[in-house]
Amino acid sequence: MSPGIFEDGRTLRDELAVLLGEMPLFSGLPPAVLSAIAAVAEWLSLPGGAVLFSAGEPADALYVVLSGSLAVLAAGGRAQGRFLARLAAGDTVGEMGLISGHPRTANVVALRNTELARISVRAFNDVLRREPEAVWRIAQLMVSRLERMDGPPPRAHVRGACTFTVLPQSLEVDFAGFSTGLVKALGQFGRTELVWNARGATHTSQWFNNIESSNDFVVYVAEPTPNRWTKLCERQADALLLLARAESPAGSWAALRWPHDQTLTPQRWELVLVHDSGIETGAAARWLTNLPQIPHHHVQSAPDYARLARMLTGRAVGLVLSGGGARGFAHIGAIKALQEAGIPIDLLGGTSMGAILGAGVAARWNLQELTERFRYYFVESRPLRDYTLPFISLVSGHKVSRLLFEAFGETAIEDLPLAHFCVSANLTSGHTHVHRRGELWRALRASVSVPGVLPPVVLDGEVLVDGGAMNNLPVDVMLELGRGPVIGCDAGADRAFATHGGEIDVPLPWQIMRWLKARRQLPNIFQILWRTGMVNSSAQTAAQRDRTDLLLRPPLAAIDMLNWRAFDQAVQAGYEYTVRRIDELPDDSPLWRSAGPSSR
Repeated sequence: MSPGIFEDGRTLRDELAVLLGEMPLFSGLPPAVLSAIAAVAEWLSLPGGAVLFSAGEPADALYVVLSGSLAVLAAGGRAQGRFLARLAAGDTVGEMGLISGHPRTANVVALRNTELARISVRAFNDVLRREPEAVWRIAQLMVSRLERMDGPPPRAHVRGACTFTVLPQSLEVDFAGFSTGLVKALGQFGRTELVWNARGATHTSQWFNNIESSNDFVVYVAEPTPNRWTKLCERQADALLLLARAESPAGSWAALRWPHDQTLTPQRWELVLVHDSGIETGAAARWLTNLPQIPHHHVQSAPDYARLARMLTGRAVGLVLSGGGARGFAHIGAIKALQEAGIPIDLLGGTSMGAILGAGVAARWNLQELTERFRYYFVESRPLRDYTLPFISLVSGHKVSRLLFEAFGETAIEDLPLAHFCVSANLTSGHTHVHRRGELWRALRASVSVPGVLPPVVLDGEVLVDGGAMNNLPVDVMLELGRGPVIGCDAGADRAFATHGGEIDVPLPWQIMRWLKARRQLPNIFQILWRTGMVNSSAQTAAQRDRTDLLLRPPLAAIDMLNWRAFDQAVQAGYEYTVRRIDELPDDSPLWRSAGPSSR
Protein backbone atom coordinates (compact mmCIF):
# COMPACT_ATOMS: atom_id res chain seq x y z
CA MET A 1 0.00 0.00 0.00
CA SER A 2 1.44 3.38 -0.95
CA PRO A 3 1.64 6.13 1.67
CA GLY A 4 -1.28 8.54 1.40
CA ILE A 5 -1.15 12.34 1.25
CA PHE A 6 -3.00 14.55 3.71
CA GLU A 7 -4.75 17.78 2.70
CA ASP A 8 -1.92 19.91 4.11
CA GLY A 9 0.66 18.04 2.03
CA ARG A 10 1.96 15.80 4.80
CA THR A 11 2.46 12.17 3.89
CA LEU A 12 2.15 9.05 5.98
CA ARG A 13 5.94 8.84 5.91
CA ASP A 14 6.14 12.26 7.57
CA GLU A 15 3.70 11.06 10.21
CA LEU A 16 5.72 7.87 10.66
CA ALA A 17 8.93 9.85 11.21
CA VAL A 18 7.22 11.82 13.98
CA LEU A 19 5.84 8.63 15.50
CA LEU A 20 9.25 6.95 15.47
CA GLY A 21 10.74 9.88 17.37
CA GLU A 22 8.28 9.27 20.21
CA MET A 23 9.24 5.60 20.60
CA PRO A 24 11.89 4.43 23.10
CA LEU A 25 13.80 2.58 20.38
CA PHE A 26 14.28 5.71 18.27
CA SER A 27 13.84 8.62 20.70
CA GLY A 28 16.71 11.07 20.61
CA LEU A 29 17.73 10.35 17.02
CA PRO A 30 18.06 13.37 14.71
CA PRO A 31 15.05 14.14 12.47
CA ALA A 32 17.10 13.28 9.38
CA VAL A 33 17.71 9.75 10.68
CA LEU A 34 14.04 9.30 11.55
CA SER A 35 13.05 10.44 8.07
CA ALA A 36 15.55 8.02 6.54
CA ILE A 37 14.06 5.11 8.49
CA ALA A 38 10.51 6.17 7.57
CA ALA A 39 11.54 6.41 3.90
CA VAL A 40 12.41 2.71 3.72
CA ALA A 41 9.23 1.53 5.45
CA GLU A 42 6.66 -0.62 3.67
CA TRP A 43 2.94 -0.37 4.44
CA LEU A 44 1.12 -3.55 5.39
CA SER A 45 -2.57 -4.28 6.02
CA LEU A 46 -3.30 -7.26 8.26
CA PRO A 47 -6.91 -8.51 8.61
CA GLY A 48 -8.24 -9.45 12.02
CA GLY A 49 -7.14 -12.95 13.06
CA ALA A 50 -4.20 -13.08 10.62
CA VAL A 51 -0.74 -14.09 11.85
CA LEU A 52 2.02 -11.48 11.56
CA PHE A 53 4.80 -13.91 12.42
CA SER A 54 5.30 -17.13 14.38
CA ALA A 55 7.87 -18.36 16.87
CA GLY A 56 10.92 -19.88 15.24
CA GLU A 57 10.74 -17.77 12.07
CA PRO A 58 13.75 -15.61 11.18
CA ALA A 59 13.62 -12.05 12.48
CA ASP A 60 13.53 -10.32 9.10
CA ALA A 61 11.81 -7.04 10.04
CA LEU A 62 10.43 -4.84 12.78
CA TYR A 63 6.89 -3.48 12.66
CA VAL A 64 5.26 -0.27 13.83
CA VAL A 65 1.53 -0.47 14.62
CA LEU A 66 -0.19 2.46 12.89
CA SER A 67 -3.78 1.49 13.69
CA GLY A 68 -5.58 -1.53 15.06
CA SER A 69 -4.16 -3.94 17.62
CA LEU A 70 -1.89 -7.00 17.85
CA ALA A 71 -1.66 -9.79 20.41
CA VAL A 72 1.58 -11.43 21.52
CA LEU A 73 1.00 -15.11 22.36
CA ALA A 74 3.33 -17.56 24.09
CA ALA A 75 4.77 -20.40 22.04
CA GLY A 76 5.67 -23.86 23.28
CA GLY A 77 5.29 -25.71 26.56
CA ARG A 78 2.35 -25.44 28.92
CA ALA A 79 1.96 -21.75 28.15
CA GLN A 80 1.27 -22.44 24.45
CA GLY A 81 -1.15 -19.83 23.13
CA ARG A 82 -1.31 -17.86 26.37
CA PHE A 83 -1.90 -14.15 25.94
CA LEU A 84 1.23 -12.15 26.88
CA ALA A 85 0.64 -8.58 25.70
CA ARG A 86 -1.51 -6.32 23.58
CA LEU A 87 0.14 -3.89 21.16
CA ALA A 88 -1.75 -0.78 20.09
CA ALA A 89 -1.08 2.11 17.71
CA GLY A 90 2.37 3.54 18.37
CA ASP A 91 3.92 0.28 19.60
CA THR A 92 6.72 -1.64 17.90
CA VAL A 93 7.16 -5.39 17.65
CA GLY A 94 10.04 -7.52 16.42
CA GLU A 95 12.87 -5.08 17.15
CA MET A 96 14.70 -7.32 19.64
CA GLY A 97 15.01 -10.15 17.13
CA LEU A 98 16.01 -7.75 14.39
CA ILE A 99 18.89 -6.38 16.48
CA SER A 100 20.00 -9.69 18.02
CA GLY A 101 19.51 -11.80 14.88
CA HIS A 102 17.80 -14.54 16.89
CA PRO A 103 14.60 -16.23 15.63
CA ARG A 104 11.17 -15.07 16.81
CA THR A 105 10.27 -16.26 20.31
CA ALA A 106 6.50 -15.64 20.29
CA ASN A 107 3.50 -15.67 17.97
CA VAL A 108 1.95 -12.33 16.99
CA VAL A 109 -1.56 -12.11 15.54
CA ALA A 110 -3.91 -9.27 14.62
CA LEU A 111 -6.72 -8.78 17.11
CA ARG A 112 -8.55 -6.78 14.47
CA ASN A 113 -7.84 -5.18 11.11
CA THR A 114 -4.44 -3.57 11.61
CA GLU A 115 -2.24 -1.22 9.58
CA LEU A 116 1.53 -1.54 10.06
CA ALA A 117 4.75 -0.05 8.81
CA ARG A 118 7.31 -2.77 8.05
CA ILE A 119 11.04 -2.01 8.20
CA SER A 120 13.06 -4.90 6.85
CA VAL A 121 16.38 -5.92 8.38
CA ARG A 122 18.19 -5.01 5.15
CA ALA A 123 16.66 -1.54 4.99
CA PHE A 124 17.28 -1.03 8.71
CA ASN A 125 20.93 -2.01 8.41
CA ASP A 126 21.41 0.26 5.39
CA VAL A 127 20.24 3.22 7.45
CA LEU A 128 22.46 2.25 10.37
CA ARG A 129 25.52 2.03 8.12
CA ARG A 130 24.87 5.58 6.90
CA GLU A 131 24.05 6.92 10.37
CA PRO A 132 26.62 5.87 13.04
CA GLU A 133 24.81 8.00 15.64
CA ALA A 134 21.79 5.74 15.33
CA VAL A 135 23.94 2.67 16.09
CA TRP A 136 25.27 4.35 19.23
CA ARG A 137 21.78 5.35 20.38
CA ILE A 138 20.34 1.85 19.90
CA ALA A 139 23.34 0.28 21.69
CA GLN A 140 22.69 2.56 24.65
CA LEU A 141 19.04 1.54 24.68
CA MET A 142 19.88 -2.17 24.66
CA VAL A 143 22.31 -1.78 27.59
CA SER A 144 19.65 0.16 29.48
CA ARG A 145 17.11 -2.60 28.89
CA LEU A 146 19.53 -5.26 30.16
CA GLU A 147 20.26 -3.23 33.30
CA ARG A 148 16.54 -2.87 33.99
CA MET A 149 16.08 -6.62 33.63
CA ASP A 150 18.61 -7.16 36.46
CA GLY A 151 17.10 -4.49 38.70
CA PRO A 152 13.74 -4.06 40.43
CA PRO A 153 10.61 -3.89 38.25
CA PRO A 154 9.87 -0.39 36.93
CA ARG A 155 7.07 1.72 38.35
CA ALA A 156 4.50 1.85 35.55
CA HIS A 157 0.78 1.68 34.96
CA VAL A 158 -0.92 -0.56 32.45
CA ARG A 159 -2.16 1.48 29.51
CA GLY A 160 -5.94 1.83 29.41
CA ALA A 161 -8.05 0.64 26.53
CA CYS A 162 -9.31 2.94 23.77
CA THR A 163 -11.98 0.86 22.00
CA PHE A 164 -14.71 -0.96 23.89
CA THR A 165 -17.39 -3.38 22.82
CA VAL A 166 -20.53 -3.63 24.93
CA LEU A 167 -21.69 -7.25 24.66
CA PRO A 168 -25.10 -7.76 26.34
CA GLN A 169 -25.84 -11.16 27.80
CA SER A 170 -29.51 -10.91 26.80
CA LEU A 171 -32.18 -8.41 25.82
CA GLU A 172 -33.11 -8.12 29.52
CA VAL A 173 -30.22 -5.78 30.22
CA ASP A 174 -30.56 -2.12 29.21
CA PHE A 175 -27.50 -2.03 26.96
CA ALA A 176 -28.65 1.12 25.16
CA GLY A 177 -28.90 3.09 28.41
CA PHE A 178 -25.63 1.65 29.67
CA SER A 179 -23.73 2.48 26.46
CA THR A 180 -25.02 6.05 26.48
CA GLY A 181 -23.98 6.49 30.13
CA LEU A 182 -20.52 5.06 29.45
CA VAL A 183 -19.96 7.36 26.47
CA LYS A 184 -20.92 10.37 28.56
CA ALA A 185 -18.46 9.35 31.28
CA LEU A 186 -15.63 8.68 28.83
CA GLY A 187 -16.30 12.09 27.28
CA GLN A 188 -14.82 13.68 30.40
CA PHE A 189 -11.41 12.37 29.32
CA GLY A 190 -11.48 12.80 25.57
CA ARG A 191 -13.46 12.72 22.36
CA THR A 192 -15.74 9.67 22.39
CA GLU A 193 -18.02 8.17 19.76
CA LEU A 194 -20.78 5.59 20.04
CA VAL A 195 -21.17 3.16 17.12
CA TRP A 196 -24.29 1.01 16.58
CA ASN A 197 -25.11 -1.67 14.05
CA ALA A 198 -27.07 0.78 11.89
CA ARG A 199 -24.01 2.99 11.52
CA GLY A 200 -21.20 0.51 11.15
CA ALA A 201 -22.45 -2.77 9.74
CA THR A 202 -21.90 -1.92 6.07
CA HIS A 203 -18.63 0.00 6.37
CA THR A 204 -15.09 -1.10 5.52
CA SER A 205 -12.13 -1.51 7.87
CA GLN A 206 -10.82 1.87 6.69
CA TRP A 207 -14.02 3.50 7.97
CA PHE A 208 -13.43 1.93 11.40
CA ASN A 209 -9.82 3.09 11.36
CA ASN A 210 -10.93 6.62 10.57
CA ILE A 211 -13.46 6.57 13.42
CA GLU A 212 -10.84 5.37 15.88
CA SER A 213 -8.09 7.71 14.73
CA SER A 214 -10.37 10.75 15.04
CA ASN A 215 -11.49 9.87 18.59
CA ASP A 216 -9.81 9.15 21.87
CA PHE A 217 -12.37 6.45 22.70
CA VAL A 218 -14.89 4.46 20.67
CA VAL A 219 -17.73 2.38 22.14
CA TYR A 220 -19.19 -0.31 19.87
CA VAL A 221 -22.57 -1.77 20.80
CA ALA A 222 -22.85 -5.43 19.86
CA GLU A 223 -25.93 -7.66 19.94
CA PRO A 224 -26.63 -10.70 22.13
CA THR A 225 -26.66 -12.98 19.08
CA PRO A 226 -23.49 -14.19 17.30
CA ASN A 227 -24.12 -12.34 14.03
CA ARG A 228 -21.67 -10.65 11.67
CA TRP A 229 -21.92 -7.28 13.41
CA THR A 230 -21.23 -8.76 16.85
CA LYS A 231 -18.18 -10.63 15.58
CA LEU A 232 -16.90 -7.45 13.94
CA CYS A 233 -17.37 -5.54 17.21
CA GLU A 234 -15.43 -8.20 19.11
CA ARG A 235 -12.51 -7.89 16.70
CA GLN A 236 -12.46 -4.09 16.98
CA ALA A 237 -12.36 -4.05 20.80
CA ASP A 238 -9.44 -3.52 23.11
CA ALA A 239 -11.79 -4.55 25.91
CA LEU A 240 -14.99 -6.61 25.85
CA LEU A 241 -17.54 -5.44 28.40
CA LEU A 242 -19.72 -8.44 29.23
CA LEU A 243 -22.94 -6.73 30.29
CA ALA A 244 -25.52 -8.50 32.44
CA ARG A 245 -28.53 -7.65 34.57
CA ALA A 246 -27.37 -8.50 38.08
CA GLU A 247 -30.75 -9.74 39.30
CA SER A 248 -31.19 -12.25 36.44
CA PRO A 249 -30.12 -15.91 36.72
CA ALA A 250 -26.49 -16.27 35.66
CA GLY A 251 -26.09 -17.34 32.06
CA SER A 252 -23.60 -17.50 29.23
CA TRP A 253 -23.00 -15.13 26.30
CA ALA A 254 -24.21 -16.78 23.11
CA ALA A 255 -21.86 -14.65 21.03
CA LEU A 256 -18.81 -16.13 22.79
CA ARG A 257 -17.40 -19.60 22.75
CA TRP A 258 -18.38 -21.33 25.96
CA PRO A 259 -16.80 -22.59 28.14
CA HIS A 260 -13.60 -20.64 27.67
CA ASP A 261 -10.25 -19.80 29.18
CA GLN A 262 -9.99 -16.02 29.26
CA THR A 263 -6.21 -16.16 29.85
CA LEU A 264 -5.90 -17.42 26.27
CA THR A 265 -8.03 -14.59 24.89
CA PRO A 266 -6.21 -11.51 23.57
CA GLN A 267 -8.87 -8.94 24.49
CA ARG A 268 -9.46 -7.84 28.03
CA TRP A 269 -12.76 -9.16 29.35
CA GLU A 270 -14.60 -7.28 32.10
CA LEU A 271 -17.92 -8.27 33.67
CA VAL A 272 -20.33 -5.36 34.22
CA LEU A 273 -23.35 -6.03 36.44
CA VAL A 274 -26.17 -3.51 36.06
CA HIS A 275 -28.40 -3.34 39.13
CA ASP A 276 -32.07 -2.34 39.20
CA SER A 277 -31.66 -0.91 42.71
CA GLY A 278 -29.33 -1.93 45.54
CA ILE A 279 -26.67 -4.60 45.21
CA GLU A 280 -28.17 -8.01 45.86
CA THR A 281 -26.11 -10.18 48.20
CA GLY A 282 -24.56 -13.03 46.25
CA ALA A 283 -25.20 -11.56 42.79
CA ALA A 284 -21.53 -11.15 41.95
CA ALA A 285 -20.63 -14.65 43.14
CA ARG A 286 -23.44 -16.10 41.03
CA TRP A 287 -22.24 -14.44 37.83
CA LEU A 288 -18.55 -15.02 38.56
CA THR A 289 -19.00 -18.79 38.87
CA ASN A 290 -18.32 -19.24 35.15
CA LEU A 291 -16.03 -16.19 34.92
CA PRO A 292 -13.73 -16.61 37.92
CA GLN A 293 -10.66 -14.93 36.50
CA ILE A 294 -12.03 -11.66 35.16
CA PRO A 295 -12.60 -8.37 36.98
CA HIS A 296 -16.14 -7.20 37.63
CA HIS A 297 -17.91 -3.88 38.18
CA HIS A 298 -21.21 -2.87 39.78
CA VAL A 299 -23.23 -0.13 38.04
CA GLN A 300 -26.19 1.51 39.79
CA SER A 301 -25.97 5.26 39.18
CA ALA A 302 -24.06 8.06 37.43
CA PRO A 303 -21.01 7.93 39.75
CA ASP A 304 -20.57 4.27 38.80
CA TYR A 305 -20.24 5.18 35.12
CA ALA A 306 -17.56 7.75 35.96
CA ARG A 307 -15.67 5.20 38.05
CA LEU A 308 -15.98 2.55 35.32
CA ALA A 309 -14.59 5.01 32.75
CA ARG A 310 -11.57 5.62 34.96
CA MET A 311 -11.08 1.89 35.53
CA LEU A 312 -11.18 1.11 31.82
CA THR A 313 -8.81 3.90 30.76
CA GLY A 314 -6.10 3.51 33.41
CA ARG A 315 -7.20 6.54 35.45
CA ALA A 316 -8.71 4.81 38.49
CA VAL A 317 -7.21 5.89 41.81
CA GLY A 318 -6.29 3.10 44.20
CA LEU A 319 -6.02 3.95 47.91
CA VAL A 320 -3.90 1.63 50.08
CA LEU A 321 -4.28 1.98 53.87
CA SER A 322 -1.80 0.51 56.33
CA GLY A 323 -2.29 -1.02 59.73
CA GLY A 324 -1.24 0.87 62.83
CA GLY A 325 -3.84 0.38 65.54
CA ALA A 326 -5.34 3.63 66.83
CA ARG A 327 -3.03 5.57 64.54
CA GLY A 328 -5.08 4.17 61.66
CA PHE A 329 -7.82 6.69 62.49
CA ALA A 330 -5.62 9.16 60.58
CA HIS A 331 -6.87 7.44 57.42
CA ILE A 332 -10.29 9.03 58.01
CA GLY A 333 -8.73 12.50 57.90
CA ALA A 334 -6.79 11.60 54.76
CA ILE A 335 -9.97 10.38 53.04
CA LYS A 336 -11.74 13.62 53.98
CA ALA A 337 -8.94 15.72 52.44
CA LEU A 338 -8.91 13.65 49.22
CA GLN A 339 -12.68 13.99 48.83
CA GLU A 340 -12.53 17.75 49.37
CA ALA A 341 -9.81 18.04 46.71
CA GLY A 342 -11.98 16.16 44.20
CA ILE A 343 -9.56 13.25 43.91
CA PRO A 344 -11.66 10.11 43.35
CA ILE A 345 -11.18 6.89 45.28
CA ASP A 346 -12.01 3.96 43.01
CA LEU A 347 -10.28 0.95 44.56
CA LEU A 348 -9.44 0.17 48.18
CA GLY A 349 -6.89 -2.11 49.72
CA GLY A 350 -5.34 -2.40 53.12
CA THR A 351 -4.06 -4.23 56.13
CA SER A 352 -5.52 -4.53 59.64
CA MET A 353 -7.13 -1.22 60.66
CA GLY A 354 -6.57 0.06 57.11
CA ALA A 355 -8.42 -2.97 55.73
CA ILE A 356 -11.50 -2.22 57.87
CA LEU A 357 -11.50 1.46 56.97
CA GLY A 358 -11.07 0.60 53.30
CA ALA A 359 -14.03 -1.76 53.50
CA GLY A 360 -16.15 1.06 54.93
CA VAL A 361 -15.25 3.34 52.02
CA ALA A 362 -15.84 0.49 49.53
CA ALA A 363 -19.27 -0.02 51.11
CA ARG A 364 -19.94 3.67 50.34
CA TRP A 365 -20.21 4.87 53.92
CA ASN A 366 -20.10 8.65 53.73
CA LEU A 367 -17.60 10.58 55.83
CA GLN A 368 -20.00 11.19 58.69
CA GLU A 369 -21.03 7.55 58.80
CA LEU A 370 -17.40 6.43 58.62
CA THR A 371 -16.48 8.69 61.55
CA GLU A 372 -19.45 7.74 63.71
CA ARG A 373 -19.11 4.01 63.11
CA PHE A 374 -15.41 3.88 63.90
CA ARG A 375 -15.84 6.00 66.99
CA TYR A 376 -18.50 3.56 68.19
CA TYR A 377 -16.69 0.34 67.22
CA PHE A 378 -13.25 1.22 68.57
CA VAL A 379 -13.65 3.98 71.15
CA GLU A 380 -17.00 3.32 72.80
CA SER A 381 -17.23 -0.48 72.37
CA ARG A 382 -13.61 -1.18 73.44
CA PRO A 383 -13.35 -4.42 71.41
CA LEU A 384 -10.12 -5.62 73.04
CA ARG A 385 -11.60 -5.85 76.52
CA ASP A 386 -12.86 -9.46 76.31
CA TYR A 387 -9.81 -10.98 77.99
CA THR A 388 -9.36 -14.74 78.16
CA LEU A 389 -6.89 -17.29 79.45
CA PRO A 390 -3.82 -16.70 77.25
CA PHE A 391 -3.56 -20.17 75.73
CA ILE A 392 -3.69 -18.73 72.19
CA SER A 393 -4.15 -15.00 72.72
CA LEU A 394 -4.81 -12.39 75.38
CA VAL A 395 -8.25 -11.56 73.94
CA SER A 396 -10.95 -14.07 73.00
CA GLY A 397 -11.83 -12.28 69.75
CA HIS A 398 -15.59 -12.80 70.18
CA LYS A 399 -16.25 -9.09 70.56
CA VAL A 400 -14.17 -8.14 67.51
CA SER A 401 -15.92 -10.78 65.41
CA ARG A 402 -19.35 -9.63 66.60
CA LEU A 403 -18.64 -5.98 65.81
CA LEU A 404 -17.30 -6.80 62.33
CA PHE A 405 -20.37 -8.89 61.54
CA GLU A 406 -22.58 -6.13 62.94
CA ALA A 407 -20.90 -3.65 60.59
CA PHE A 408 -20.84 -5.70 57.37
CA GLY A 409 -23.26 -8.58 57.89
CA GLU A 410 -23.18 -11.26 55.20
CA THR A 411 -21.73 -8.94 52.56
CA ALA A 412 -19.16 -10.63 50.34
CA ILE A 413 -16.05 -8.76 49.22
CA GLU A 414 -17.14 -9.10 45.59
CA ASP A 415 -20.51 -7.48 46.43
CA LEU A 416 -18.98 -4.21 47.61
CA PRO A 417 -19.85 -1.27 45.30
CA LEU A 418 -16.15 -0.38 45.00
CA ALA A 419 -13.39 -2.93 44.42
CA HIS A 420 -11.68 -3.90 47.68
CA PHE A 421 -9.02 -6.30 48.91
CA CYS A 422 -7.34 -6.89 52.24
CA VAL A 423 -4.28 -8.92 53.21
CA SER A 424 -3.46 -11.28 56.03
CA ALA A 425 -0.34 -13.30 56.80
CA ASN A 426 -0.58 -17.04 56.17
CA LEU A 427 1.44 -18.72 58.94
CA THR A 428 0.91 -22.13 57.35
CA SER A 429 2.50 -21.28 53.99
CA GLY A 430 4.63 -18.33 55.09
CA HIS A 431 3.14 -16.09 52.39
CA THR A 432 0.85 -13.09 52.17
CA HIS A 433 -2.81 -14.02 51.64
CA VAL A 434 -4.84 -11.58 49.53
CA HIS A 435 -8.60 -11.65 50.18
CA ARG A 436 -10.60 -10.66 47.07
CA ARG A 437 -13.69 -12.84 47.44
CA GLY A 438 -15.70 -14.43 50.22
CA GLU A 439 -17.17 -13.21 53.51
CA LEU A 440 -16.00 -9.67 54.15
CA TRP A 441 -16.20 -9.73 57.94
CA ARG A 442 -14.16 -12.94 58.14
CA ALA A 443 -11.45 -11.60 55.84
CA LEU A 444 -11.21 -8.43 57.95
CA ARG A 445 -11.08 -10.53 61.11
CA ALA A 446 -8.06 -12.35 59.68
CA SER A 447 -6.38 -9.13 58.59
CA VAL A 448 -6.67 -7.61 62.08
CA SER A 449 -5.62 -10.72 64.09
CA VAL A 450 -2.46 -9.43 65.75
CA PRO A 451 -0.49 -12.53 66.84
CA GLY A 452 -0.79 -13.05 70.58
CA VAL A 453 -3.46 -10.37 70.97
CA LEU A 454 -6.31 -11.88 68.92
CA PRO A 455 -6.77 -15.54 67.95
CA PRO A 456 -5.87 -16.37 64.34
CA VAL A 457 -8.50 -17.21 61.70
CA VAL A 458 -8.47 -20.67 60.13
CA LEU A 459 -9.42 -20.74 56.44
CA ASP A 460 -9.36 -24.01 54.49
CA GLY A 461 -7.08 -25.50 57.13
CA GLU A 462 -4.55 -22.66 56.99
CA VAL A 463 -3.79 -20.25 59.84
CA LEU A 464 -4.14 -16.53 59.06
CA VAL A 465 -3.05 -13.58 61.21
CA ASP A 466 -2.66 -9.81 60.88
CA GLY A 467 -1.37 -8.86 57.43
CA GLY A 468 1.04 -6.37 59.01
CA ALA A 469 3.27 -9.30 59.90
CA MET A 470 4.26 -9.57 56.22
CA ASN A 471 2.89 -6.62 54.26
CA ASN A 472 1.63 -3.61 56.19
CA LEU A 473 1.25 -1.38 53.11
CA PRO A 474 0.21 -3.64 50.18
CA VAL A 475 0.90 -1.19 47.36
CA ASP A 476 2.24 -4.06 45.24
CA VAL A 477 -1.13 -5.81 45.32
CA MET A 478 -2.85 -2.65 44.11
CA LEU A 479 -0.30 -2.12 41.34
CA GLU A 480 -0.90 -5.64 40.03
CA LEU A 481 -4.43 -4.52 39.09
CA GLY A 482 -2.93 -1.97 36.68
CA ARG A 483 -5.85 0.44 36.97
CA GLY A 484 -4.05 3.76 37.48
CA PRO A 485 -2.28 5.90 40.08
CA VAL A 486 -1.89 4.68 43.65
CA ILE A 487 -2.03 6.59 46.94
CA GLY A 488 -0.47 4.97 49.99
CA CYS A 489 -1.32 6.12 53.53
CA ASP A 490 1.16 4.74 56.05
CA ALA A 491 -0.03 5.16 59.64
CA GLY A 492 2.53 2.73 61.06
CA ALA A 493 5.70 4.54 60.06
CA ASP A 494 6.50 6.47 63.27
CA ARG A 495 8.32 5.01 66.27
CA ALA A 496 5.94 2.87 68.29
CA PHE A 497 7.23 3.41 71.81
CA ALA A 498 10.37 3.85 73.90
CA THR A 499 11.27 3.35 77.53
CA HIS A 500 13.54 5.10 79.96
CA GLY A 501 13.55 2.19 82.38
CA GLY A 502 16.79 0.29 82.62
CA GLU A 503 15.22 -2.99 83.72
CA ILE A 504 12.20 -4.62 82.11
CA ASP A 505 12.21 -8.11 83.67
CA VAL A 506 8.96 -9.05 85.42
CA PRO A 507 9.58 -8.57 89.17
CA LEU A 508 9.42 -11.10 91.94
CA PRO A 509 6.24 -10.97 94.09
CA TRP A 510 7.73 -8.78 96.85
CA GLN A 511 8.95 -6.26 94.24
CA ILE A 512 5.58 -5.82 92.56
CA MET A 513 4.62 -2.50 94.22
CA ARG A 514 7.84 -0.77 93.22
CA TRP A 515 7.47 -2.13 89.69
CA LEU A 516 3.86 -0.92 89.39
CA LYS A 517 4.91 2.62 90.32
CA ALA A 518 7.34 2.66 87.41
CA ARG A 519 5.18 0.76 84.91
CA ARG A 520 4.17 3.85 82.94
CA GLN A 521 7.71 4.07 81.66
CA LEU A 522 7.61 0.51 80.38
CA PRO A 523 5.82 -0.95 77.32
CA ASN A 524 2.97 -3.32 78.17
CA ILE A 525 2.33 -6.73 76.66
CA PHE A 526 -0.28 -5.39 74.20
CA GLN A 527 2.17 -2.82 72.84
CA ILE A 528 4.94 -5.39 72.53
CA LEU A 529 2.80 -7.93 70.71
CA TRP A 530 1.20 -5.31 68.46
CA ARG A 531 4.56 -3.89 67.43
CA THR A 532 6.11 -7.34 67.04
CA GLY A 533 3.35 -8.23 64.61
CA MET A 534 4.38 -5.34 62.34
CA VAL A 535 8.16 -5.09 62.67
CA ASN A 536 8.98 -7.95 60.29
CA SER A 537 7.38 -6.12 57.35
CA SER A 538 9.22 -2.82 57.94
CA ALA A 539 11.72 -3.32 55.11
CA GLN A 540 9.02 -4.30 52.63
CA THR A 541 6.86 -1.36 53.69
CA ALA A 542 9.76 1.02 53.01
CA ALA A 543 10.03 -0.40 49.47
CA GLN A 544 6.28 -0.11 48.95
CA ARG A 545 6.31 3.60 49.79
CA ASP A 546 8.55 4.31 46.79
CA ARG A 547 6.03 2.79 44.40
CA THR A 548 3.18 5.20 45.13
CA ASP A 549 2.10 8.27 43.16
CA LEU A 550 1.31 10.01 46.44
CA LEU A 551 2.71 8.84 49.77
CA LEU A 552 1.00 10.00 52.95
CA ARG A 553 2.85 9.63 56.27
CA PRO A 554 0.93 11.68 58.85
CA PRO A 555 2.97 12.66 61.95
CA LEU A 556 1.60 10.25 64.57
CA ALA A 557 4.51 9.67 66.94
CA ALA A 558 2.60 11.34 69.80
CA ILE A 559 -0.28 8.83 69.50
CA ASP A 560 0.12 5.40 71.04
CA MET A 561 -1.03 2.57 68.79
CA LEU A 562 -3.47 1.42 71.48
CA ASN A 563 -4.74 4.83 72.54
CA TRP A 564 -8.22 4.52 71.05
CA ARG A 565 -9.33 7.70 72.79
CA ALA A 566 -6.93 9.72 70.63
CA PHE A 567 -9.50 9.30 67.84
CA ASP A 568 -10.08 13.00 67.07
CA GLN A 569 -6.39 13.82 67.36
CA ALA A 570 -5.45 11.12 64.84
CA VAL A 571 -8.21 12.09 62.40
CA GLN A 572 -7.15 15.75 62.51
CA ALA A 573 -3.47 14.88 62.05
CA GLY A 574 -4.30 12.81 58.96
CA TYR A 575 -6.49 15.56 57.53
CA GLU A 576 -4.07 18.47 58.01
CA TYR A 577 -1.11 16.49 56.68
CA THR A 578 -2.98 15.28 53.59
CA VAL A 579 -4.20 18.80 52.76
CA ARG A 580 -0.58 19.98 52.73
CA ARG A 581 0.57 17.07 50.57
CA ILE A 582 -2.22 17.63 48.04
CA ASP A 583 -1.26 21.32 47.78
CA GLU A 584 2.27 20.17 46.91
CA LEU A 585 1.15 17.92 44.04
CA PRO A 586 2.52 19.08 40.67
CA ASP A 587 0.05 20.09 37.99
CA ASP A 588 1.03 17.08 35.87
CA SER A 589 0.34 14.54 38.64
CA PRO A 590 -1.66 11.53 37.37
CA LEU A 591 -4.05 12.14 40.27
CA TRP A 592 -5.27 15.36 38.65
CA ARG A 593 -5.60 13.48 35.37
CA SER A 594 -7.88 11.03 37.16
CA ALA A 595 -9.85 13.78 38.86
CA GLY A 596 -10.86 15.29 35.51
CA PRO A 597 -10.34 18.60 33.71
CA SER A 598 -12.12 20.78 36.30
CA SER A 599 -10.25 19.52 39.36
CA ARG A 600 -7.37 22.00 39.25
